[in-house]
Amino acid sequence: MPTLRQFEAFLTVVDEGSFTRAAQQRQVSQPGLSQQIAALESELGASLFHRLPRTVTLTPTGRALLPHARAAVDAAARGTTAARAVVGTGAGELRIGTVYSTGLGLLPGVLTQWRTEHPDVTVRLYEHRTTEGLTAATAAGQADVAVGPTPPGWRGRVRVLGTEEFVVLLPPTGGPDARSGEIALERLAEVAWVQYAADHGLAGELDRAARDAGFHPRAAVRTEQTAMAPLLVAAGLGPALVPAGIVPSSFGGRIARPVPAITRELAATTGAEPDALTSRFVALVSRRAVLMPPHVAARLG
Repeated sequence: MPTLRQFEAFLTVVDEGSFTRAAQQRQVSQPGLSQQIAALESELGASLFHRLPRTVTLTPTGRALLPHARAAVDAAARGTTAARAVVGTGAGELRIGTVYSTGLGLLPGVLTQWRTEHPDVTVRLYEHRTTEGLTAATAAGQADVAVGPTPPGWRGRVRVLGTEEFVVLLPPTGGPDARSGEIALERLAEVAWVQYAADHGLAGELDRAARDAGFHPRAAVRTEQTAMAPLLVAAGLGPALVPAGIVPSSFGGRIARPVPAITRELAATTGAEPDALTSRFVALVSRRAVLMPPHVAARLG
């Protein structure tokens, strides 16, 4: 019979896409992790992964096992949390899914407060490139709560946190003037932009906004990392369209609201019956979520 530890090792390899990163995440040796996966494969009588040079992908057997392994680990975690709550220890683990931009902007302040109130609760973050990836993983039981853009058609509970604005970041000098705190995107039709990689969740925001403004944006550089775009803009490589929450207080360029405004609704989503620990986190994030950082609001005027 497969063990819970084997399922946890399997899921970590799936989530990290690599035996090396999974071993680092679980703080075990790579041979030790590989032995756990090998024992699970022996128990099931089939390989779970295609081992490629730089990554791993699931075999048909692995894909069939995935939702059941997540359900087993999820049930064990919820049982542990419920039992500890009954005996009053207050300990447990909270698993939070998010997209990169929300994890960078909104969550740090919320998690600081959460840690103060629940010092014995371990937080596990699962960060996704796209809203679609986050929604699918949450539906499969990866996380207790997802914080990010409101998923359409979600069948569980949805706590809307508010509306987040996108802003245009401009290099420190040169290009169109934005002293009014606003800029029409068509004024930037001829410049090359700092853009995200095509499979990044934020890449489509600029494409859609530019299409509505009547142009196709040219790329000066594309980055995989959410936090890199403001740095590249400040270095003078071009403008970028980003959520206000990811702009660091140290940003050295100019900031303007796009005209027309570009926004997205953020929400905390859970299953139909979240446990008490998850419900407390949802209540906290709904109270403490900052969708427009004060340093950005001050510069917009």
